[in-house]
Amino acid sequence: MEESQETALTQMRTSVQKLGSSTEKCGDPTLMRFLIARSMNPEKAAKMFVQWRKWRASFVPNGFISDSEVKDQLEDRKIYLQDLCNGCPVMIVKASKHYPAKDQLQFKKFVVHLLDKVIASSYREREIGNEKLIGILDLQQISYKNVDARGLITGFQFLQAYYPERLGKLFILNMPGFFVSVWRMVSRFLEKATAEKIVIVSNENEKREFIKEIGEEVLPEEYGGRAKLVAIQDVELTPVED
Repeated sequence: MEESQETALTQMRTSVQKLGSSTEKCGDPTLMRFLIARSMNPEKAAKMFVQWRKWRASFVPNGFISDSEVKDQLEDRKIYLQDLCNGCPVMIVKASKHYPAKDQLQFKKFVVHLLDKVIASSYREREIGNEKLIGILDLQQISYKNVDARGLITGFQFLQAYYPERLGKLFILNMPGFFVSVWRMVSRFLEKATAEKIVIVSNENEKREFIKEIGEEVLPEEYGGRAKLVAIQDVELTPVED
C-alpha cells in the first residue's frame, strides 16, 4: 500500500472517531472503498462511512435480510447468481420478469438482500472487504409493464450510497428502442464512477467481447456460454468467519 493511502486511512479513522463512530471490525480494504468513492478525501469518506453504519444498523438490524422478508420479489425468479468471473460473482437480472413494486419498502429490502448475497458468494472463508460484483441487466422481451425507472434508480442509489466500489461492471443487453429515453432519465442519477462501469452491448462485436470477458464457463447458454441459469434463492452459501 502506498504511503499516501496509509495516511488517508489514518486520517479517515480519526475523522470517523470525531463523528462519534468507530471503524472497529472494518479492515483497510473496506475503508479504502469509501475513500476511493470520495476521491481519497478522508473527511468525506468518513462521513459516508458513518452514514453507512447508521443506515445498516437501522435498515438491516439482524445483519441480513431473510428470504421470507422478500418472498414476493423472489417468487418472480428474476435474479440469477452465476459462478465467479475473475473473482467476481455474476448477477443476472431478467427485466421481463420484473414488475414495479407496490411495496417500496419490501423492494428496498430486496435490493439489500440480493446485493448482500451476491457479494457474500465471493467470500472465501471470510470477507476481505474489497469484493466486487458483475451485473448483467437483460432487457430481452420487456414491455412497458416491466419498465421500472424508480426501481432502477433505487438500485443505483443503494449501490452508490451503501455499497461503494462494489460494482465492478454492469452489462446491459438487448435494450429496445423505447427504453432509451428511460435509460437517459435513469442515467441522470448516476455518479461519474458508476456510469463509467456500465457497458451497453448493442452489436455483435460488443457481444463477442462481452462473452470473452465474462467467460463461457460462467455465462448461461442463452448468452453464449455453457453454464446453466441458477436462481439466487437456489444458491446456498457456506457460512463464513466473522
